[in-house]
Amino acid sequence: MGRLETYHSPVRLFTAIDIPEDILATLTDLLRQLKPLARFKWSPPENLHITTKFIGEWAASDYTQLAKVLEAVPRPGPIDIAVQGIGWFPNPHHPRAFFAAIQAPKELADLAAATAESVEAIGVEKDERRYTPHLTLARIRETDGLADVRKAVANLPSTNFGRFTARSFWLYESDRSKYTKLEEFPLL
Repeated sequence: MGRLETYHSPVRLFTAIDIPEDILATLTDLLRQLKPLARFKWSPPENLHITTKFIGEWAASDYTQLAKVLEAVPRPGPIDIAVQGIGWFPNPHHPRAFFAAIQAPKELADLAAATAESVEAIGVEKDERRYTPHLTLARIRETDGLADVRKAVANLPSTNFGRFTARSFWLYESDRSKYTKLEEFPLL
């Protein structure tokens, strides 16, 4: 149980796949270029990850039960992932988030679905939205600078940020501004 033993109140948890350092470096450079252009809430590069399931508030005392359920999630094996493309949620005309797109085979969506199904069995709320893997680069509350960011993105030489093979997923704790890895679960 480790870190969570000291908590007396619920913690916010999610599962995710890590992004390798070389891709993070490329995305960090992109964020350095774009950040001065708009008053978005930019994501710290060290917090970038591919969420597979948002768990939400969880009692630290129930951590062992959650870890056992995650350990039993069916494993698809290693997953080849490309970080390629840029987009806007829910759409480019009225965006609330700016993201780097994830290109991956069906196994990534299968992992997300299996994780969701497993944790729903112990009381985690079901998410009705379709799974769309991505890296949130910024949240948009104010649109000042949006046109400048769009122009800069249109002028990028490439939006291919790299490829990697995921071999595990992690259980993370979120304190809203910082994410901490709690436990690793191999995909093999």
